[in-house]
Amino acid sequence: MASAADEKRVLDLVPSQLLINGKWQDASDKKTFDVTDPATGKVLKTIADASYEDGQAAMKAAHEAQESWGRTAPRVRAEILRAAFEKVTAMSDDFATLMSMEMGKPFAEAKGEVAYGAEFLRWFSEEAPRIDGRYTTAPDGKNRLMVLKRPIGPALLITPWNFPLAMATRKIGPAIAAGCTSILKPAALTPLTSLLFAKVLIEAGVPAGVINVIQTTRVQDVTGPLIKDDRLRKLSFTGSTPVGRKLIADSAEKVLKVSMELGGNAPFLVFEDADMDKAVEGAMLAKLRNMGEACTAANRFLVHESVADEFAKKLTERMSKLKVARGLEEGANIGPLIDEKSRQAVHALVEDAKSKGAKLVLGGEIPSGEGFFYPPTILQSVPESCDILSNEIFGPVAPICTFTNEEEAIKMANNTEYGLVAYAFTKDLNRGLRLAERLEVGMFGLNTGLVSNPAGPFGGVKQSGLGREGSHEGIEEYLETVYVGIADPTA
Repeated sequence: MASAADEKRVLDLVPSQLLINGKWQDASDKKTFDVTDPATGKVLKTIADASYEDGQAAMKAAHEAQESWGRTAPRVRAEILRAAFEKVTAMSDDFATLMSMEMGKPFAEAKGEVAYGAEFLRWFSEEAPRIDGRYTTAPDGKNRLMVLKRPIGPALLITPWNFPLAMATRKIGPAIAAGCTSILKPAALTPLTSLLFAKVLIEAGVPAGVINVIQTTRVQDVTGPLIKDDRLRKLSFTGSTPVGRKLIADSAEKVLKVSMELGGNAPFLVFEDADMDKAVEGAMLAKLRNMGEACTAANRFLVHESVADEFAKKLTERMSKLKVARGLEEGANIGPLIDEKSRQAVHALVEDAKSKGAKLVLGGEIPSGEGFFYPPTILQSVPESCDILSNEIFGPVAPICTFTNEEEAIKMANNTEYGLVAYAFTKDLNRGLRLAERLEVGMFGLNTGLVSNPAGPFGGVKQSGLGREGSHEGIEEYLETVYVGIADPTA
C-alpha cells in the first residue's frame, strides 16, 4: 500500500494544466477547480478549468495536426502506442495509486484497471498496420472496385469518472492507430489519471496537436460549441443514456459519426442446474467490481425459485466478509462511492424497495464518518414495481428476484430499455446458446461474471448505445470507407 509520501510523489507527477498543441498551459481565464478524494473529502490537487477559448484552441490544434498525422506511417503510429503501453505498464503502481485516490476503488482493482487499460494500447498498436481495403472485379466484369480506409478526422472523446484510465485508452488507442487527432474531455470528478496518461503519451512520442486534454467544469460552454464545429468529425462518449441522447441530437446538425456507450441494467440469471459456487463467484465479480459503479455491473439477480435461497445465503456469506475502507487501506475490498449525491441515489433505491416489500438481508444503512461509503447490500423477494429493478444502481446493492422457467427468465431479462450486457449461469450448453440468441444485449457472459476484454467488441443495443469499442470493430469507428471505381484495365 502507498504511504503518505508515495501519495504525494504520485500527485506531483500529475500536470495541473491543460494540454493544447503539445504544451501544458493554464486556462485562458486562469480559472481552476479542486479534485477531491471521495474517501476523505480532502483536496488532492487544484487544476486548470478549461474555458470556451481553450476548447477552441484545442480544436484548432487538432484540426491543424490532422493532415500530417493522418499521413503518418501506420508502423510509426503503432510504435508510439507500443511505447505508451510499456510506459503505462511500468508505472502500474503509480497509476493505481492515483486512481484509488481520485476515484476510490481498492488498490488491487485499480491495478487490474491499469493492466486492462494498457492492453488497449497494445491491442491497437497491433491493429494500426492491419487497416486494409480490397480490390475486386465488378460482377459484370467491366470495371474494378477498390475500397480503402482513411482516418475520419478530429475526434472529441468524452470519458466518465468510473474507469479513469481504461476509458481514455479505449478511445485514444484506436484514434491514434487510425490516424485521427483528438480532444479528450475527462470527467471533472476524476481528471488526474487522464492528465498523467496524456503526459505519458507525449513522452511516448505523440506529436503536438494529436492529443489535447481539456478538463473542465464548464462542460456546455466548452464541448457544446465543439460538437457544432465544422472541423470536428467524430464524437465518442461514455456515460448516462439521458446525456447520450442529448449528444446524439446535438451531433445531428453536423452529421458527426458517433459512438455511444451508455447506461445498462444487466440481468444476472442463475438457473436450477448452475454450479452455485461458480455462480456466486461470478456474482461477486459482476456486482462488486468498482463498488458496482460500472455500466456492466449486474443490476438484477434473476434466480430460479428452486435455488434462490441457497444463492442468497452463499452470496450473503461472501459479501458480509468484505472490508469497506479507503481504497489504499490494507485489505480494502469496497471503497467509497464517488460523491454524496450518488450515495443518496443508491440509498433511495434501497429504501424504495424496502417500502414495497423487499426483504433486506444485508447492509442497507449509510455509515457514519467521513467519505461516501455504502455497505454491500442484499435485497431478496424484490417486487417488480421497485425502482431498483428499472434504474441503474451504480452501487454495491444486489436485488434478488425469482423465476420459474427459462421463458419467464428471458422475458424478465429483456424487460428494460437497456441492452448492454447480461450474465447467465447454467450447465446446459444448448440453453446458453438459446440465451445468447434471445437476450437483447450487445454482450453476454456465459458462466462468467466478467466480459470486458480489449479483444472483444464492447457495446450495447437498444438505449445502451451505438458502435463498439475494442476488438477489430473498435478501430472502424475512427475510419471512413472510400470506394473507387476504376475502368477495366484490360479493355
